[in-house]
Amino acid sequence: MRRPIAALTLLLALAAVAHAERDDRNKPVSIEADRMLADDQKQTAVFEGRVVLTQGSFVLRADKLTVRQDAQGFQTGVAVGAPATFRQKRDGADEWIEGEAQRIEYDGKAERVELYDRARVYRDKDEVRGNYISYDSRTEVFRVQPSKDASGPPGREGRVRAVIQPKKKDEPAPRPKPPLELNPSTELGKN
Repeated sequence: MRRPIAALTLLLALAAVAHAERDDRNKPVSIEADRMLADDQKQTAVFEGRVVLTQGSFVLRADKLTVRQDAQGFQTGVAVGAPATFRQKRDGADEWIEGEAQRIEYDGKAERVELYDRARVYRDKDEVRGNYISYDSRTEVFRVQPSKDASGPPGREGRVRAVIQPKKKDEPAPRPKPPLELNPSTELGKN
């Protein structure tokens, strides 16, 4: 028995990216668009025109969002925009992860998110840029590849860029504990 097309909107699209808030998965999905075409036979839904998908702290914005569900119930989604963007609060931290690309793809079965064409991911003040960014939530591995064209300043074309800020040291380093004092044994030497 096929699930209704509404089940496709459970696209947890980029929730896997950078340890998003766990509670977001349990919140309802809301999608706004100028128009929608749903095909129950093909288990697809296409949202077009100023698309906004919201689930908890997760917000995805795109010009077009296509969502599919396979026979096993796994969802895939493709968001296209100029650029398509997402924003989500990180789990257990007071910081946000944001990303953008011309195309963002999510594969629920592989638990992988891929950003194509002028891809950027930001976390706090850290940033990584490339033409392609992939995140595998099973292995927690990011892969960033540069563009193959010659765009960019001379000597820097086709390169991956990352900016990583030093972490604040809010707390002073713990003081070393004094060595334990040893007391002479009263039991040794008694036979």
